[in-house]
Amino acid sequence: MKSRASLMPLAILFLMQTVSFPVFAEETKTIEPLELPKVDASFQPPYYSTTYEQPTDPKEGQLQIGVTYTLWIPEGLKEVRGIIVHQHGCGSGSCTGSVTAAHDLHWQELARKNNCALLGPSFHQAKEQNCRLWCDPRNGSNKVFIESLKKLAKHSGHPEVATAPWCLWGHSGGGFWSSLMQMEYPERIVAIWFQSGTAFGYWTAGEITAPTIPEAAMQIPMMANPGLKEKENKRFSRAWTGSLAMFKDYRAKGAPIGFAPDPKTGHETGDSRYLAIPFFNACLQMRLPEKVGEPLKTIDVSEGWLAPLNSEETPVPFADYKGDKATAVWLPNKTVAMAWLDFVKTGATKDTTPPPAPTNVKVDSSTGKITWTAPTDFESGLHSFIIERNGKQIGQLPEKPTNRFGRPLFQGMSYGDTPVLPLLKFQFVDKTAENGKQYQYRVKAVNTAGLQSK
Repeated sequence: MKSRASLMPLAILFLMQTVSFPVFAEETKTIEPLELPKVDASFQPPYYSTTYEQPTDPKEGQLQIGVTYTLWIPEGLKEVRGIIVHQHGCGSGSCTGSVTAAHDLHWQELARKNNCALLGPSFHQAKEQNCRLWCDPRNGSNKVFIESLKKLAKHSGHPEVATAPWCLWGHSGGGFWSSLMQMEYPERIVAIWFQSGTAFGYWTAGEITAPTIPEAAMQIPMMANPGLKEKENKRFSRAWTGSLAMFKDYRAKGAPIGFAPDPKTGHETGDSRYLAIPFFNACLQMRLPEKVGEPLKTIDVSEGWLAPLNSEETPVPFADYKGDKATAVWLPNKTVAMAWLDFVKTGATKDTTPPPAPTNVKVDSSTGKITWTAPTDFESGLHSFIIERNGKQIGQLPEKPTNRFGRPLFQGMSYGDTPVLPLLKFQFVDKTAENGKQYQYRVKAVNTAGLQSK
């Protein structure tokens, strides 16, 4: 394996994602690897990257597709307690869109809140290559993942990265990958979010080799999150049926798993982050040990909340549930339970709290450039910033926030829940300022619930 660490320029082209659900076929010819877009600062602290190059003559059991891992570590963090893995789906579009995953401000806030790192894998899967070559970790991506974490531990100066536990978020083929990693490394997984994907239906149908399910795998908090529109969709219906079958089977085994159908989406990720982030936050707080390196804490399923499957009934504490507990949706706590109720009704979650205010506003009088720093609203993320001069609004950044897949976000959002290129910076140029005049500037943050900072 080879790794590289060099500054790469900003790419201004964003390639729209396309997806395909995994279909197995063995590669028989050499194919040129996919060239990924470049992201500014991906190879400078607090970002660290390593690349496994596609082998020209792969050996048996060796990963045949290249992959780049980009890790973000909160500045000033002394020890990494865990790693949030944002694993994209199948197809070259998903791979190119994933290059910004570690740069996502909202997911970074989840990591920062829990003293964790954020990891964005980007496979170099060409259009002609089969997704199963990587999304089935038994074809070598498991070993490359572990080895790459060791390299990132060395690059970052954080040796604990090599052994830190993981939250696995996986979309489509990424969910397929996560469901098999669950069986190989259950002791290292804090929680799993299956975003329209799992291998469960494929191994129960005999289409792939069924894994051995260790007892520890059924102790991991999980959430299956298919889109309701997948249910009747020819191309993606197996994402729905596989997720539902997995939920029913695991829940019957007593596993702490929930089912959160998105009423607004098909195979796209939509606004699922507004439930996935609080779900992971709850699981991290429940499971991470006080001391780095110690085993994950075991959860008590009976301390969770329950709701009937495919309903909009209000969840209740485990002990108060009157129905069949072995078929009910499991949720880790009250906060997530109420967010789940919002989500299954509307496809998003409510938020009544304003975002944190921006700080450190600076003005370059020679250019009119205004810069600032800003925390990210944990519940709703960032929609935009309003720039005021002498008490009057003179601009908004971005000018017209858009998002064809869900709530408009400051960074935009792709089909696979990643920011779009080019990545915006916290800066605005006042083009109407007059030389020699003094102005007072103020910057306000707006979250995706439409609330402004004070």
